[in-house]
Amino acid sequence: MNLNKRKAMSLYIETQGQGEDLVLIHGWGIHGAVWQRVAEHLADSHCVHIVDLPGCGDSGTITPYTLAGLAAALDQAFPLPVHVLGWSLGGAVGMQWALATPDKVRSLSLCASSPCFMQRPDWPHATPAETLQAFAASLADDYAATLDMFLGLQVMGSRDGRTVLRALQASLANRPAPQRQALLDGLDILRNEDLRPCVAELSCPLLLQYGDRDRMTPPAAGQWLEQAGNGQLVMHAGAGHAPFISHEAAFIEAQQRFLASV
Repeated sequence: MNLNKRKAMSLYIETQGQGEDLVLIHGWGIHGAVWQRVAEHLADSHCVHIVDLPGCGDSGTITPYTLAGLAAALDQAFPLPVHVLGWSLGGAVGMQWALATPDKVRSLSLCASSPCFMQRPDWPHATPAETLQAFAASLADDYAATLDMFLGLQVMGSRDGRTVLRALQASLANRPAPQRQALLDGLDILRNEDLRPCVAELSCPLLLQYGDRDRMTPPAAGQWLEQAGNGQLVMHAGAGHAPFISHEAAFIEAQQRFLASV
């Protein structure tokens, strides 16, 4: 299968397949290589674009590094309407993109994502504030160890955690690791952004794929989005924060079924 690589503004993008355009957005602490196996399957029916977010992999960074800025960078790179699949932080970027330019996002698929990633008094379905603060503090001391620690957190609870961890580590080694400042700015987004008041404004079809053992975006976050955003929820039994790796076949089947229906 032909693979096209290009730079659009500061973004590095790999494209394969033919059909309607589908943009894959990765999460914090990694880059687009994490999507490679999923992209190969989805390219059977779509023109799939794997993006390295600014400051990650082979993409340059942006200033200011905000959720709105990330969504705007993607919007500039893709002038025509697209389907969007975002994992974790990438899902929040996709939500922001769909809210800012609803005519550009034909459908939105969220994998283990959340409108609010940090716990708040009225929102227990997220990561504790002290955990995110610990990542920010440790980045200054030991960058590599912090990324390893974060990858480990993503597989906690997963039925096949060691296999998933090895897959994430292999993906991370595939391209340049995210820049330290991009990681710090991304953590600020995870700690400060709260899209809950806006979710009801999402007008595109919405697919939600979650793991029932996810410690970072617990199942209740997906269940809340199902109600607030009128989405279709798929809960993968035994999966942690990366069901597209641990439950690859079921994840791809649900994604293909959803895309064929929109």
